[in-house]
Amino acid sequence: MRAGQIVAPRQIEIIDIEQPNLADYPDGTIIIKTVHSAICGSDMPSFVLEHPTESYPMGPGLSIHEAIGIVTDSKSDKFKVGDEVLALPRHIGGLSEYFLSHESVTLPLTNYSRKDCILMSQPLGTVVWACRKLPNLLNLDTVVIGQGPMGLLITHMLSNLGARTVITTDVVDFRLTVSKKMRATHTINAAKEDPVATVKEITEGRMADLVVEVVGHQTETINQCLELLKREGTLLAFGVPDDHIYDFHFADFFRKNLRFIGSVGPDAPNDFPLAMDMISQGRFDVSPIITHHLPFTEAQLGFEMALNKKDEAIKIVFDYE
Repeated sequence: MRAGQIVAPRQIEIIDIEQPNLADYPDGTIIIKTVHSAICGSDMPSFVLEHPTESYPMGPGLSIHEAIGIVTDSKSDKFKVGDEVLALPRHIGGLSEYFLSHESVTLPLTNYSRKDCILMSQPLGTVVWACRKLPNLLNLDTVVIGQGPMGLLITHMLSNLGARTVITTDVVDFRLTVSKKMRATHTINAAKEDPVATVKEITEGRMADLVVEVVGHQTETINQCLELLKREGTLLAFGVPDDHIYDFHFADFFRKNLRFIGSVGPDAPNDFPLAMDMISQGRFDVSPIITHHLPFTEAQLGFEMALNKKDEAIKIVFDYE
């Protein structure tokens, strides 16, 4: 079978590997033939950063983890051959014609006409997990910094949860255009406007009850969140950090009596099914963020498009059939 493999910084090759033998893995393991997978922002450090030489080549299929497919072999009482599932890959990453998973992180697919939209249940599930940690958002002023795929999903979710304002910032205009489709009430191009002054104007001086940082991979925006928040506001850190230590303006955080919440990953058995229901029932439209489909053999192009924002790419889905 074929799989993508990161063999050097910013370099993916399609290689041939042996299809896994289910007998070599513990009970509960299943083998899945991939139908769709997608690039997540958290995949980019594996592709972009220069890791130690001995880290290359990385494991087959890494680090794609958003994947759906059809069960082809099973050591699980919960899943049988032919079942359509969403699953978190194990042992082999999701950039592969087949991958392994475990019944504990595998869910049956909801019946829905667009499988690529149901695939978005995986990233949306992580948004559900994050929002479980938040206070009641009815009639609150909110800001989302970063309008990549995850920021756009969070924007839609805050609107669904009843926020009075959902103000979004990014430095790319095409993302802000999609942000409006994802129910942002106001958009700010942070390369052209001062976000702090603009949020102050929009909120009539109140500032934000909640700010969500969804950029990650740098350390600057986290302190801007502190400026955007009102006293006793909440900062939700969702963007993936590349740095272990941040130059964090702790005195500002302390004196404003702010609440800081970090969030990564989902509670798969609870969050993925809810995300599927939201999508399949028409309560959450993920279609505006899906901008490109590519054969998985063009993974190199897909990662370059995502990294460099080519062709107004937001969410890139790989096809295997």
